[in-house]
Parts: sequence; structure tokens; C-alpha cells
Amino acid sequence: MLRTWNFEMQLDEKSDKAIYLQIADAIINDIQSGRLKAGDALPGTRNIAQLLKLNRNTVVEALNVLIIEGWLVSKERQGTFIADTLPNFQETQKRSDAISFEKSTLNKYYHLQFDDGYPDSKIAPITELARAYRQIFNQNARWRMMGYTNELGDLEFRKSIVQMLNHQRGMQIDVHNICITRGSQMAMYLTAQQLLKKNDHVIIENPGYKPAWKAFENAGAKLLPARVDKEGLMIDDVVSYLKSGKKIKAIYLTPHHQYPTTTTLSLKRRLELIRLSNKYGFTIIEDDYDNEFHFGYRPVLPLSSFTELKNYVYIGTMSKVVAPALRIGYLASNDNSLIEKVGNLRKIIDVQGDNIMEQAVLQLIKDGTIKRHIKKATNHYKAKRDFTATLLKKHIKNKATYSIPDGGLAFWVVPNNQVDWLEISEKLKSNGIILFTPDTYSFDETINGIRLGYGSLSEKELEEGIMALAKML
Repeated sequence: MLRTWNFEMQLDEKSDKAIYLQIADAIINDIQSGRLKAGDALPGTRNIAQLLKLNRNTVVEALNVLIIEGWLVSKERQGTFIADTLPNFQETQKRSDAISFEKSTLNKYYHLQFDDGYPDSKIAPITELARAYRQIFNQNARWRMMGYTNELGDLEFRKSIVQMLNHQRGMQIDVHNICITRGSQMAMYLTAQQLLKKNDHVIIENPGYKPAWKAFENAGAKLLPARVDKEGLMIDDVVSYLKSGKKIKAIYLTPHHQYPTTTTLSLKRRLELIRLSNKYGFTIIEDDYDNEFHFGYRPVLPLSSFTELKNYVYIGTMSKVVAPALRIGYLASNDNSLIEKVGNLRKIIDVQGDNIMEQAVLQLIKDGTIKRHIKKATNHYKAKRDFTATLLKKHIKNKATYSIPDGGLAFWVVPNNQVDWLEISEKLKSNGIILFTPDTYSFDETINGIRLGYGSLSEKELEEGIMALAKML
């Protein structure tokens, strides 16, 4: 039975330490003082939020920290309790201080950041993930998971991702066609190192995703930028490169929601690109970085789902589905020899992935947590998208053009007149606002558009940020 809990904590909004960390530390102090004992039940997050007159998300974040650090345990359908075995406070305090210092250093100067489309970590299923992680260690055969496993990733986890790709994205692969990685950037790096050689040519979208470009350049490849319009990558540019006599080894693109413009590659261009790939023998590297968040009737299937496509590498991530800090990505290919080479290189630099975390995420997939979270998150982001669209219409309607994206977590905004984004960025910084400038995704010439991520910002932050931006245009 939950007992009444009289709070005796003083929260300082002016402190460098975040409010959720102040709550967490206050609860730790009560545990150490003996006021809270092992097995004691905590009130629900809603009740705590009401008592402290705080947003419930702040309380949830505080309790999640304590669950992860081992001070609390969450029992399904029962509540949250003080753990029977407590961690070392000094080590916990070091971590809390480090988090607090990092946040205070940023917040001291910048209190609002327009990122390029990060998810909202406040709605991530952290409690469920922490519970699954602990349950893995409580299994009788947990010792088996402490040894080395397959360099391509946990077999059962690979089976689960394969099933998702085949059933939801129309692909036709098996466990031998996929490698689990620590995020999509590692997948990009492994692909580049094993697919490309010095002086190979890779066609890229311009504007596009620079971290991928760097992976290709690191492998010795030369980049060939192709323009993007309202239908996605311009095939005419691709054809020009193919007819120029250059040996095109691969083309890298983000066809579902193009980065950064959010456009979707049209069906006509998809079919033509597949035809050209088969004719000239280049590999299509498809980065499907936010497939899960689509607000229309149904997402467009990947190019990699077309059975006639002979050479492809498909790259995806779980980081946006669960939380950015969760580094789980994957790459799939119909070229088994490429996957084997990727596995061999992976073994050299990383031996294997995080087997225990893969098992924990697998558990969330099997019990339906991931499916429920995606449904909840999609509704959450759709509401944020609509709210952002309302703000853009209100404040910059006559100053810039934009389209309402069918998915993803960002808008592409193009001012009616050419602007100096670096100057605007500096002015916004003086107001405590960080903006991703176009040099983040342009190849050579200046791009007039700007990518505004809305997923990680609150409605209040979105309104403040867009109003400040509108004054600069």
C-alpha cells in the first residue's frame, strides 16, 4: 500500500544543477538518512508533480535517473520502490555533477537549440528499457551473454530486425544479409571502408548529410554533388555524371525524407534510379534514418524493397525510435560477401555490439513496448508538427516558403530573399538560441534554406525560437 510521503526538499530554479537532478539528489539524501528505507513505495509521478508544482515530465526524468543508477526499482502494475541493494553514492554524485556541469555550461549561454531533427528524449521508454536490462541480468543463463557473440550482432535480435524490414518495409532479406552496428554512422563507416576504394566516385545529394560524406572521403572516395528539388534527387544530374566517363561506384541518398529538405523521392525517379543502377553497376546506399515517423496514410517503401534492384546497402537506426543515447543501428545488403567483409572489419575495431542492450531492446520489441511507443511518439510528433506549422504561418508566412512534411522531425524553410545565415546565427546566439547554419549540409555553394528540428523542443521553446527567427528574416 502506498503511504503518504511528506516532501522536504528545496528546489532552486537558479541553480546550475537541473531541477530533475535536484529531485534525484534529494531522494538519495532521504534514502541515506534512513527516512526512506528499502522496499518503501513512492507516490505516483503525477502526485509528486502536483506536490512539487512541477511538470510531470521533470519528475519522470528524475525517477528514470534513479532507476538507471540503481536507487529505485520499477515493478510493473505495482509502482516504484526503493531498491533493496543500493549503489555507491559518491560514484552516482560524480555522474550527476558531470551531467549538471555539461548542461549548465550550455544553458549558461544558450537555452534553446534548433537541432536538425532530434527525437524528444522525454517520451522515450526509458523505464521499460531499464527494467528489461535488469531482467536480462536476473535470468538463470545470464552468464552466457557475458562472453563474445557474433560480430554481426545477436542472432535473435537480427531475426527481429529482419522480420521488421521484411514485413513493414517490403524487403526480402534473411539474417545473413544484416549487420547490427553502434548507430547508423558506424554502419556508414563500415560500408564505406568495405565498398569503396581510393578515387572511387560517389554521387551525393546537395544539400545533404555531411557525416556520411566524411565517411566516404575517409575511404578515399571522391564526391559528386547532385541537386535536389521538390521530387528529390535530380536524375538528370546523375545521368550527366554517368555519361561523363567517370566510374561511379555508389550513390548515397535519403529518399524517404530527404536530408535536409524533407522531400520524398518520387516513384518515377525511384524506378529510373534503379534502372540506372542495374545498367551501370553502381550501388545504391539508402539511408532511411526516420522511417518510423510518418504522418500520412503509409510510408513509401524503400528502394531496397524493389526486387529488381541488384546492388544496394540499406542503413537504419533504432536511436530515433528509443532515444539518441541508444547506439543501435544496422545495415542490410543483398550482397552477402559485402556483409561478410563488414563483419570482419567490425571484428577488428569493435569485436561485437552491445549484446545485453540488444537483448533488452529485443524484449521491448517482443512485448509490444516498441510498437506502442512508436504509435504514441507518432501522435506526439504529428501534434508538434502541426503546432510548428501554425507558428510558421503566423510569424514567417510572408518572409519564407516551406512545406508541411509528411514525416520526420524537421521543417525545411527557405527565405524569400537571400540572407546571411551566419550573421543571423550570431544574432540568435546573443539571444541564447543556437541555429544549425546551412554550411552544415551544403557541399560548396551557399544554400539559402534552413532545417528546423521541432521534435525535441517544447511548444514554448518553439514559439520563442520561431518568433526570434522571424525578426531576423
